[in-house]
Amino acid sequence: MLLTPTAPVANKPGSFRRRFLWRGVMSAGFGLTIALLLTARLGTPLRPNMVRSVCISMLCWFAIDLLRMAAATWRYRNKPLDSAVAVRRWPGWPLMFSSIVLGTVIGFSLGSELANLILGRAGSSYFSGTLPQMMMLLLGSLVPGTVITYWFYSRETIAAKDAAAQAAQRQAAEHQLKLLESQLEPHMLFNTLANLRVLIGIDPIRAQTMLDQLIAFLRATLAGSRAAHQPLGAEFARTADYLALMQVRMGERLQARFDLPETLADQPVPPLLLQPLVENCIKHGLEPALAGGRIDLCATRQGKTLVLTVRDTGVGLAAGSEDATRFGLVQVRERLGALYGGQASLSLTAAPGDEGGTLATIRLPLTEAELP
Repeated sequence: MLLTPTAPVANKPGSFRRRFLWRGVMSAGFGLTIALLLTARLGTPLRPNMVRSVCISMLCWFAIDLLRMAAATWRYRNKPLDSAVAVRRWPGWPLMFSSIVLGTVIGFSLGSELANLILGRAGSSYFSGTLPQMMMLLLGSLVPGTVITYWFYSRETIAAKDAAAQAAQRQAAEHQLKLLESQLEPHMLFNTLANLRVLIGIDPIRAQTMLDQLIAFLRATLAGSRAAHQPLGAEFARTADYLALMQVRMGERLQARFDLPETLADQPVPPLLLQPLVENCIKHGLEPALAGGRIDLCATRQGKTLVLTVRDTGVGLAAGSEDATRFGLVQVRERLGALYGGQASLSLTAAPGDEGGTLATIRLPLTEAELP
């Protein structure tokens, strides 16, 4: 009969109920299969075979599952309720086999009686035969039951190991992201302070204005930079604040344009995603140009993909000079890889059009909430 343990894995909310119901459905399916085999083999009517097989299978499953959970509760009675061994509900094979034997006797007897009531006629029960018949019936039930139990156990054990591996990968990715962000924020601050130091020597008044802007910028963005995600509108706003800070130093040599559709403003994105690309535009594109230039930030949707572009009109890419080792580009690529795997990308190309410059393009998947 059907014997269905739960593999040693901690229960998530609702997971135990889903697995319990799934085992019941599978037990009914095995009962129907046995009924079809009996009908094909012996030529007996399908309906009584189906009623009797399903009733016995379901009652055996229910009795064995209850006994298994009771045995697991007793075995881990001295363990904390939230410990891994206490919630996995697997009592071990000795107690499990005892549950199989007792549950088979109880389930077969109750299932036979229930089938007799449904069919409206008397039928055999487990205790109605001789002792040899009872032993043969028990043995015939235990062999397939034990095999099915092992199948359920192996299947859920594999699923538990996969879940544990995925959890470990997510934890490693989270640690990597925290490391990257802890490196990225000081990098931005050090660059800004270096620029401030230069400005102090040539224009103390503008340096003071820049320092005030820096204090306001750090105060406004400190909380947001610690979140795992933030709305795209907030990311654009923080990038605008950073550009305003840079404009104190560069003056008219730095212009900025933003294009963010309202439908994408609430799309969650990693914090500090655009700022490294903007820094890259200023350092490698606009500062080397005597007249400076403009930075354009744009967000669009292409199917199920969010496309973010950062374009400057500076000196552009020299032949073969896409420097993949630049700090900001490396950080953005690694963060996208940790968060989205192969679903996200960052590319750096020469900007199209007569204005020249460089174009950085980020592609990442839209969240389900944003899809129609």
